[in-house]
Amino acid sequence: MSFQQYLANNWGLLVILTGLTILIASDIHLERRMVRQIAITNGLLLFYSVTSQIESALGNRETFSMWRSWLSAVNYSLLTVILVSVTMIVYPGHKRFLFIPCAVNTVMVFVSIPTGLVFSFTDTNNFKRGPLGYLPFVINALYLAYLCFRVFKSRRWQRRELVRPVFMTMVAAACIIMPLAFETQSDQWLELTIAAELLLYYVFLLQGFTTCDPLTGLLNRQCYYYDLERYKDSVTAMVAIDMNGLKRTNDSFGHTEGDRALKTIANSFIASAGRKHHIYRIGGDEFIILCIGADEDEVRYMIERIGQELEKTPYSVSVGYAMNESGLSSDELYHRADAMLYEDKRKYYLSAGLESKAGHSRRD
Repeated sequence: MSFQQYLANNWGLLVILTGLTILIASDIHLERRMVRQIAITNGLLLFYSVTSQIESALGNRETFSMWRSWLSAVNYSLLTVILVSVTMIVYPGHKRFLFIPCAVNTVMVFVSIPTGLVFSFTDTNNFKRGPLGYLPFVINALYLAYLCFRVFKSRRWQRRELVRPVFMTMVAAACIIMPLAFETQSDQWLELTIAAELLLYYVFLLQGFTTCDPLTGLLNRQCYYYDLERYKDSVTAMVAIDMNGLKRTNDSFGHTEGDRALKTIANSFIASAGRKHHIYRIGGDEFIILCIGADEDEVRYMIERIGQELEKTPYSVSVGYAMNESGLSSDELYHRADAMLYEDKRKYYLSAGLESKAGHSRRD
């Protein structure tokens, strides 16, 4: 195998890995741990591309070389290690048990060199699958299933965001199917697919910074204005929400506790909302829920659910809503919901013995 051949067969992979390395080296958003793990995965993919290319070249010879067995074992092991590394990028809270299947796979493929349990080669250099020939694919499938499960369960995805984990799941499935269905050039496809998914995951992360509030994970103000235009003919109701007592919480316990409070109530909104509801944080303690195709009973039920969720916490909110029954503009809808919220906030002040604030701004 010449360097020119390697370059020709892996040019796309090298471009993606180099570009991703340049991007993460200057990134200011990602945690350093994630940057290191992406860099490690890039290195593993590069090494895998070299060893698989050499093994492929040895496979084109008429006579068998023992080096092909060793490189095949290395490649079977490397692919599983790469999947573990990708899992550690997406789900950093990994446990030690995550490495057990990888270790089992590594031991079995190297034991296979003298025993042929997983694979072997004939004297004429033909590949033979052993009694445990599908073991590496089963282990890889388990890792991919675990990865997809963690992606879906790591957060409550809003409906508009589901395309990301769904796409990642489809690509992950392709990583298992391709080597079984298309043995010719499957190594190159596999490397390129994993590298492309890494790059896309990085792009998804950056996209999240532009559409999501970094503290709560809710959609942000910019996304709110975009969706007002996008769903202008579909919004049936608007819910305005304001946290009670955030300023007092910050003054008494510090902003760290205030941030914790905002995260907690945001999780209550997500737990209470359905597929017809889009949740936004538009200010410090201000939130909006756009209801798409929801009727008033559904809106009131969601608000009731929010109250039930917040009863489990030490926090409370004031809420107002407006139904779009007569083709109101977004500003008119907001002002009506805001007026109801103001009245709810006034009642909160009175019940809390803060009569001096009841006639003033709802912000505290």
